Amino acid sequence: MAEIRVETDIAGSAEEIFDLIVDLRGYTRWLPTSKAFPGTTEISEGPVGVGTTYVESSADGTRRGTVTTFVRPTAVAFHQPMTMRPRLLGTVDITVTYALTQTGATTHVLRVVELTLPLPMKPFRPVVMRAFRQEIERTVAALKAYVEGDKSGD
Repeated sequence: MAEIRVETDIAGSAEEIFDLIVDLRGYTRWLPTSKAFPGTTEISEGPVGVGTTYVESSADGTRRGTVTTFVRPTAVAFHQPMTMRPRLLGTVDITVTYALTQTGATTHVLRVVELTLPLPMKPFRPVVMRAFRQEIERTVAALKAYVEGDKSGD
């Protein structure tokens, strides 16, 4: 298993940041689509909470995610195994965890992504890890920019 940790301080409340992270239907409001993240679809009905399911499909594969932790406003986790394209590459096991700690008007955001690569992908580990890190950093930067006032996606 590999782990990628990205953290930042955001000038905003933990409640606001948490609400953005768990608003699966509104991600494109603050996170522009990319090759790795074309959007979230097939979100199960009702409010988002433990057990909510969703799908994220890209050219590289399909993530079928489930919310596994939901502690407003401090912690949320998603388990989202990604079936690769082509299928013979296997499934990347992915767990994304956010921890939010508010201190005054600032919230410390820690995003941890744990990855377990299937055997056919092990030779490509450096390339895969670099691609995941870039997308994780892009996501955290977009969240920070949105909360701190760059709401150009609205």
